[in-house]
Formats: sequence, structure tokens, C-alpha cells
Amino acid sequence: MNKKEILSKILKLKKTGKKVVFTNGCFDILHSGHIKVLKECSRLGDIVVVGLNSDGSVKKLKGPKRPVNKLKDRIEVLSAVRYVDYVIPFSEQTPYNLIKKIKPDYLVKGGDYKEEDVVGREFAGKVVIVSLLKGRSTTKIIEKVLNK
Repeated sequence: MNKKEILSKILKLKKTGKKVVFTNGCFDILHSGHIKVLKECSRLGDIVVVGLNSDGSVKKLKGPKRPVNKLKDRIEVLSAVRYVDYVIPFSEQTPYNLIKKIKPDYLVKGGDYKEEDVVGREFAGKVVIVSLLKGRSTTKIIEKVLNK
């Protein structure tokens, strides 16, 4: 399905009373911290939608050596996670427009965010911040690999 078809399907599901949960990120190298957030998303609602930064937006956010894994591969990996129903790539710096279209019941972010800093919070029913797992980050994984 393309982006337009996925959005249409999500909006139809919302109309049937399904609770939609949205989270987003780069998900460059999937780790247990990501899984914790995705698991919490699935606990909160019926449909979990992941907004996925395009390769270009990851590069702008994380630097010229990122992403490690290209968009197609990141979509493939995320789509295989049992807690994820839909993956929608976006090329903007933030998923503001995507959140505005979906108007999720829950907007979930990791504990490195404060509720007032979450992009698109005005379109969500509720913002949920999930505490981070200490020492779990893609940047730390990359540093560890490079220092071995």
C-alpha cells in the first residue's frame, strides 16, 4: 500500500471506533528501547502507526553518516515487529503534517521528550511519554561498534 492508501485505511478504522496510536522516529538500528515504546503503543490502542523519517531527514537530524540502514530496510524491519500495524515514511523534518491528518488517539514518544515539546500534540487525544531504557540508543550502539 502507498502512503495515501494507508492513511485512508487508518481514517476508516478510526471511524469504526478503533483507537489509533502514533509514534515516530528514525528507527535506524532497532533495539530494546524501540521495542519498549512500540509495545507500549500496542497496549494503548488498537492500531499502531509508525511515522518513519526518510533517509534525507535522518541525515539532517543525525549527521552525514546516518542512516546506517536505508529506508526500505527500516520499513521491512519495523513492519515485521508484531506491535506495528502501519509504517508511513515522511520526508519533512517532523511528522507534524502526518499527525495532523491522522489525529491519533494517543501520540507516544520516548522519555527524552517533554510533553510540551512533542510535535503535533495539539492533534492528539493524549500524549504519552515512555521512559527510556538506560544505555539503549542507536548512537551508543554505533559508538560501541566503531570502538571495537
